[in-house]
Amino acid sequence: MDHRAVKQAERINSCNSTVLQYCGGALSPEMQPPKLLWVKENLRESWSMVFRWMDLSDWLSYRATGDDTRSLCTTVCKWTYLGHAHMQQIEKESRDMEACGWDDDFWEEIGLGDLMDGHHAKIGRSVAFPGHALGSGLTPTAAKARNFELGLIAGLPVGTSLIDAHAGGVGVMESVPVSDSESKEFDEEAICRRLVLVCGTSTCHMAVSRNKLFIPGIWGPYWSAMVPEYWLTEGGQSATGALLDHIIENHVASSHLANRAASKGISVFQLLNKILESMMHDLGSPFIGALTDDIHVLPDFHGNRSPFADPKSKGIVCGLTLDTGEKQLALLYLATVQGIAYGTRHIVDHCNAHGHKIDTLLACGGLAKNPVFIQEHADIIGYPIVMPRESESVLLGAAILGAVAAKKYTSVNEAMKALNAAGQVVRPSEDPKVKKYHDAKYHIFRELYEHQLSHRSIMSQALA
Repeated sequence: MDHRAVKQAERINSCNSTVLQYCGGALSPEMQPPKLLWVKENLRESWSMVFRWMDLSDWLSYRATGDDTRSLCTTVCKWTYLGHAHMQQIEKESRDMEACGWDDDFWEEIGLGDLMDGHHAKIGRSVAFPGHALGSGLTPTAAKARNFELGLIAGLPVGTSLIDAHAGGVGVMESVPVSDSESKEFDEEAICRRLVLVCGTSTCHMAVSRNKLFIPGIWGPYWSAMVPEYWLTEGGQSATGALLDHIIENHVASSHLANRAASKGISVFQLLNKILESMMHDLGSPFIGALTDDIHVLPDFHGNRSPFADPKSKGIVCGLTLDTGEKQLALLYLATVQGIAYGTRHIVDHCNAHGHKIDTLLACGGLAKNPVFIQEHADIIGYPIVMPRESESVLLGAAILGAVAAKKYTSVNEAMKALNAAGQVVRPSEDPKVKKYHDAKYHIFRELYEHQLSHRSIMSQALA
């Protein structure tokens, strides 16, 4: 969520390098090249002292094994490493692990050519597929440090990592209901019709395809960055769970609401959902979503990651009153949930307009445990949402990597098929009034951003 490097991202995007094609056409300030450039320009002493630059997941595997091999997931998704070039080199060099997907011209052009020294040692001279067994496994030092809590032993296989959200994707992508008459084999086409929602502080939207799809404003296509030998498309919203927390905690009724929830032994979200259900019955509303007919939220409080790739976008709340009560907070909370869902619908529509054929969603993460959040998404997007049997899908995805490294399974695909399992399926309402209502609100949602662009232009001209 760190957006300090907006100016650096803008400068990098002006270079028109071919690597930008593989991140939606423009680098986000949330990615590593602009962040690295920011550090070089603002923390020069620190820059000169750094031995290695790593993502957290690569750092953890390095500390566990002493092996500096980086993940194809982290390097491709965040560092502009070209995974398809890596694959071509592996085929040519008999699976040589030396990193060959770095575009040296790009790093030189943006002012970070010194990172190419030592065959890219500071950012990754060795890159491997997620689940590749690292080094000699868990080192004695790492095993000793963790033995008391986990009971691990030296030499335990450790797999190359995934970014946390992408581990969630691996932990849920094959969690679909399968009847006895259907094949349990890995379905190359069916998996391409699914979109994984990893819903937490932010939300990642991940879909895979057999062919590379260049989609403006959507990160990717990333070769083998999540599911091996598939191109990954990654959309996202920079603040979702964080936005709901912000909306609730900054409302005048927040403290009283939190005390009431604590006295009942439930979460604030559970209490808000109960308030909404009561309001629906008291007001004779046909469905919960209809309570927000005069409140509309554009949830870009921390910029728009997808599909506009606009870090300068701002949030909008339309329909405020002087009411400071809990019921009004509940309505604002619901309208924000809907705004987030309309944003996801926009991403799905945008992906399908550019070659995807998404018709099923799979959801995991903290927000996925909120039934109102999930039902509103199903109603607004119009597709069923499958909840995995294992609610902690990120942990399951990580376990899959370990299982593959330990040779329990021959591939990540095989392990996904064996260990993913479906739970509840949440379907969109069949009431045509619900669809009509959300279509109307979605139209307003899209207009809010267009109005913002118009306002931005007017004020830019005024300050010129």
